[in-house]
Amino acid sequence: METSAYTTQFGQDARRLRIDTLSRLRWLALCGQLATVLATSMVLQFPVPLALCLSVIGISALLNLAFNFLAPKSLRLADAPATALLVFDVLQLAALLYLTGGLENPFAILFLAPVTIAAVSLPPRKIVLIAVLTALAASILALQHLPLPWYSGQKIDLPRLYRLGLWLALMVACAFICVYASRVAGEARSLSHALTAAELVLERQNHLSQIDGLAAAAAHELGTPLATITLVTRELTRASLPPEFTDDLALLTQEVQRCREILGRLTSLAAEEPGHFGQTRLSLLLEQIVAPYRRGPVEIFIDAKGEGNEPSIAHSPAITYGIGNFLENAVDFARKTVTIDARWTQSFVQIVILDDGPGFSSEIVGRIGDPYVTSGADRRQKSEEGSGLGLGVFIAKTLLERTGAEIRFSNREMGGASVQLEWRHGRFENWTL
Repeated sequence: METSAYTTQFGQDARRLRIDTLSRLRWLALCGQLATVLATSMVLQFPVPLALCLSVIGISALLNLAFNFLAPKSLRLADAPATALLVFDVLQLAALLYLTGGLENPFAILFLAPVTIAAVSLPPRKIVLIAVLTALAASILALQHLPLPWYSGQKIDLPRLYRLGLWLALMVACAFICVYASRVAGEARSLSHALTAAELVLERQNHLSQIDGLAAAAAHELGTPLATITLVTRELTRASLPPEFTDDLALLTQEVQRCREILGRLTSLAAEEPGHFGQTRLSLLLEQIVAPYRRGPVEIFIDAKGEGNEPSIAHSPAITYGIGNFLENAVDFARKTVTIDARWTQSFVQIVILDDGPGFSSEIVGRIGDPYVTSGADRRQKSEEGSGLGLGVFIAKTLLERTGAEIRFSNREMGGASVQLEWRHGRFENWTL
């Protein structure tokens, strides 16, 4: 299944920062900066270049006010504007720290704030830009800054090794946050996109199943006016009409009969296709899923047996799509044969899909079912982009788990792969979505 469309549709907007969110965070930071500067100057009575500090904070506040008045709150910033704002935040904080002791100031840890925001909302290149700018600003502040505000007549002179340790700790923290936060945020976005895609697939399957019902309902409703047309045509046939209307009346009678036959087939769909409107036996369900794949070079065998009556299930797009996806992968990977073993007891219903291919790659066997899992050493080498066990398997697994299925992936001892699906018997028969 292609993943690029889902990424394009959901990925960009989900990653971008809302201007209102960034504005609120910056107001929080500015209030903290202002409170700290005023407390240091007026409460602790430390010598602080108050005017300069307030000017630096004021410039940032004016910029924030401009955004509040000029930009709609729902606006999501593109990567370039968001990066520019975070660059400004780094420079503003660096200027404030320069005036208040550089890296010796305990609040130098706030350098991690713009780095964290960048890590969770920007692409890798922009994250690196913010991280490099932070590292450069911290390096300059480690060498050049105004004295740390302290008690009058006293001066703090930290050892050079300790200052180096502060700088190194800040660099390590920046690197760790960039890698860890960006990875976690990326995985969360991928999971969210994949779940959205799963919902779209299920909605489409439900929509297709509803079309059959609507067709039968429409046929039923059209039966009454068609009966009226039939009656009128019959009366006209008995009446004495000019010869030029005889052929037209015969054609009309023929077309009315044809319409009755078409509507008759539509209204009998429930009896002809119980898989759409009633309960379908497990073996028949499997035959319906397998049918589109029988024309290929791979032979598909179904072995269905168990204790007691064969279980039945109402039409379920989730189960149909899920089993079909696993079957499609098995057919693609298989050399000659694919076997579907269906077993049931009074307690459970089990379906195992087996193929004689190379089996699951050891690199991904423990992560099958996660969204966007691909590997160059996959079970097959496909030429198309985005191939492999990825979003399609995740959607199938998600949909089947919602029906109560337990899914296990493994490799067979004799070679090939095994996908085992198991439901509680009652849950399988009573699932209707």
